[in-house]
Amino acid sequence: MILKRQDDLRPGTGRRALLRAALAGSAVATSGLGLGSAPAAAAPRTARTGARPTTPSQAMHELAAGNRRWRTYRQQHPDESPSVRRAMVSGQDPFAVILGCVDSRVPPELVFDQGLGDLLTVRSAGQVLDEAVLGSVAYGVLELDIPLILVLGHQSCGAVTAAVHADETGEQLPSHIQYLAEQIRPAIDHSQHGNARIDSSISRNVGLVRRRLATEPDLATRIATGDLAVVGARYELHNQLVHAID
Repeated sequence: MILKRQDDLRPGTGRRALLRAALAGSAVATSGLGLGSAPAAAAPRTARTGARPTTPSQAMHELAAGNRRWRTYRQQHPDESPSVRRAMVSGQDPFAVILGCVDSRVPPELVFDQGLGDLLTVRSAGQVLDEAVLGSVAYGVLELDIPLILVLGHQSCGAVTAAVHADETGEQLPSHIQYLAEQIRPAIDHSQHGNARIDSSISRNVGLVRRRLATEPDLATRIATGDLAVVGARYELHNQLVHAID
């Protein structure tokens, strides 16, 4: 997997306390942070204590190593041991927010070979943003100090396909699916045709979502200091590779 990065904000202590009490209970312009494929033989993490990536580059390296294990059928299924399960009772400390699609073929914990407490996953069809999705992403960054947001699109995305079809035909999609299509519509690549239009629009939609996250003031401050990266990426169904989208 090859990923690139972005760029933080320290919330007020009052808001942190309120949110943690209520929810804990127990997104930028990219800068060039390149990441090559990590060794498939990376040492397994049998416990999370002391092993959490704390920088964007460390987080991306961990995701790269996990995706390599996944696509070469060397999954470790880390952080599922009894000791980790017991540790998870007292709290969570994930190292990355994955904003992905609802597609059942792209579960982030499998795609990146991660376990309990490793990823904060937020999923909506076509990675469409609304207040609930934005709030979930912001919670991971501002309250859990997660250093990386990865917007993960994928090959053959049904939501983007439906949006392209509706745009081309003028057909009104049923119920709330029309809302998804309208959010995706600005990413449609009208310079392409047929399947090429859909494929290009999938990548463009990832970029659109990433740029929208970049304009969020609370995230932008962390990005500016280098404490947060917001990265766009794609998962290819045919070879299980995750790669960055500029």
